[in-house]
Amino acid sequence: MKIPVIKNKEYVVDIVDNGQNGEGIAKIDNFTIFIPNAIKGEKVKILIVKVLTSHAYGKLIEIIKKSENRVDSDCSTYKRCGGCTLRHIAYQETLNIKQRNVQNLVNKGKNKDIKVLNTIGMGIPYQYRNKAQYPLGINKNGQAVIGVYASRSHEIIPMDNCAIQHKISEQIAKFIYYFIKDNNITIYDEKTGKGIFRHIVIKLGIQTDEIMCILVINGREFPREDELVTMLIREFPKIKTIVKNINTKNTNVIMGKENINLYGNGYITDILGEYKFKISPMSFYQVNPVQTELLYNKAIEMSGLLKERVHTALDLYCGIGTIGIFLSKYVDKVYGIEIVPEAIEDALENAKINNINNIEFMVGDVEYALSELIDKRKISPDIVFVDPPRKGLEKNTIATLLKIKPKKIVYISCNPATLVRDINLLDDCYETNEIQPIDCFPYTSHVECVTVLELKKLI
Repeated sequence: MKIPVIKNKEYVVDIVDNGQNGEGIAKIDNFTIFIPNAIKGEKVKILIVKVLTSHAYGKLIEIIKKSENRVDSDCSTYKRCGGCTLRHIAYQETLNIKQRNVQNLVNKGKNKDIKVLNTIGMGIPYQYRNKAQYPLGINKNGQAVIGVYASRSHEIIPMDNCAIQHKISEQIAKFIYYFIKDNNITIYDEKTGKGIFRHIVIKLGIQTDEIMCILVINGREFPREDELVTMLIREFPKIKTIVKNINTKNTNVIMGKENINLYGNGYITDILGEYKFKISPMSFYQVNPVQTELLYNKAIEMSGLLKERVHTALDLYCGIGTIGIFLSKYVDKVYGIEIVPEAIEDALENAKINNINNIEFMVGDVEYALSELIDKRKISPDIVFVDPPRKGLEKNTIATLLKIKPKKIVYISCNPATLVRDINLLDDCYETNEIQPIDCFPYTSHVECVTVLELKKLI
């Protein structure tokens, strides 16, 4: 096939769709071109910046015909940071894009009859994140900077009024940054591996107003520790705990494995639905608790548990136990599996805090621990809830599910591509009719989905 576009040449194209990352899609002689910041329905002038054998990438130069869904961005850095790739699009249309993208993935698979429902949006899609991670570094001029990483790089863009983070997170991070600068405390340099401060991580309890401040450092201590702690709790009285995290490795991983409490007991709490959850520095907790509560309630509703109680449920990839604890009032017994030991410690504590006595948590890799639970302990689940990482279910996990054949598998997914893949892999024994997308990350390209796979009836 002859490639119909040339690098560094300009073209006028019609945008026929938006892709999985929100980018505009154009066609020239049926050859696909991806154009960031373009919207379906627009006519634009582009510059081709990269050409591959199957597709090309273009840079938006001029909007000739503007979409009615285009809005002025309320963020000066969104094009560079790569976080809110849909910030230039009206919110309702971002929901439509996410629904279409999931449906397009379904249509490419075996189960083309699955209907993707309209994406459930957020009432106020701003300042929804309960976790902020701010890297510190040295810019090209040798100056200390704090902010967010530019897309596909480790260049730090100075932060200024991020619309999806809570304002208090930015205020605390800037306060610490200026303390570091004023006291000539060194900042970590990725190239040399020297310098003290690496990251500032802020976690919030949205319903409780509790704040955790995590100081990630390259070493075991930093100058004027006590003074910074005193100033922070005086300036921000909602801070419940301040933790020093030790990360001395030359790695892209933000946090090390050791935490030292500088103030408080090392954790905060938050409330989801009728339950309270303990959140520690290392534990995973959904970043948008408002939509997470909606997501879990929708999963339980779709599972049928509101109408029919069952004996045994599994909560795979259970984290700090949120889904399992939500489930506990609808089933006789819940078993949760999670690979991160710290998360299981929190899960056990969360069950205790909420007086949940019919749930059991265990540390293990789901791929192997599930088989052990089934084979050695002879657990026979009626329903299995899975909420895997972006890579989806492992082959061994799918094989075990096909072996034990629970009546229903409730699949909560943060990656619709692997969700559709796994639905296809379970197709011999399970069928699903619909997928419900839920917008847990407004203005980004990410979308959570929930679907129920039901065991096929034998003929």
